[in-house]
Amino acid sequence: MTTKERFEQFIAYFSKNQAIAETELHYQNVYQLVVAVILSAQCTDKRVNQITPEFYRVFPNPTTLAKASLDEVFELIKSCSYPNNKAKNLIGMASTLIEQFDGEFPQTVDALQKLPGVGRKTANVVASVAFNVPAMAVDTHVFRVSERIGLTTNAKNPLESERQLIKYFPEEVIPTAHHWLILHGRYICLARKPKCDECPITDICRHFQTQLKKSIINE
Repeated sequence: MTTKERFEQFIAYFSKNQAIAETELHYQNVYQLVVAVILSAQCTDKRVNQITPEFYRVFPNPTTLAKASLDEVFELIKSCSYPNNKAKNLIGMASTLIEQFDGEFPQTVDALQKLPGVGRKTANVVASVAFNVPAMAVDTHVFRVSERIGLTTNAKNPLESERQLIKYFPEEVIPTAHHWLILHGRYICLARKPKCDECPITDICRHFQTQLKKSIINE
């Protein structure tokens, strides 16, 4: 199976069976989305969704957040991973947004990365989810699942993985494909023990086919 064929069959399956795929983070506007994505780094969406309702209530917009103290922010997010760094980044993000962008979130990946706490992955998520930009965010799930399935090959880092993925995914599919890969990695293609017996795309999965061949040889 060629890489092009693998992509085509991947898209065909998920377009039919999971046409609507969205982030599981809770948000109502771009500001809330950015806050949630910053908090989600190495933290589960479930945990973030437990933190953000009170955070949004106390800091409903960038202006209120920019005026916050580190202790105030830390106290609200201390149950997530790396709360000290995230508290600094959240306040820095809000301050920079007001000072450099007049309080309006930029819509390009490059401009979004000028905000503290917003790396390439976060910028891609925000651009894709909030502004429907064809940007492919590569987190740990996407990086792992893409390589296992065979959508990427020997990608050394998330940027290499991103470049390989956007080469074959049509632009109009990229925002949704990002969520297909994340959700597949979160619920089926688990890191330590993938649920291959429940996976609906084993026929196109390079990892599964390799393991199948090995088992046949060893019989």
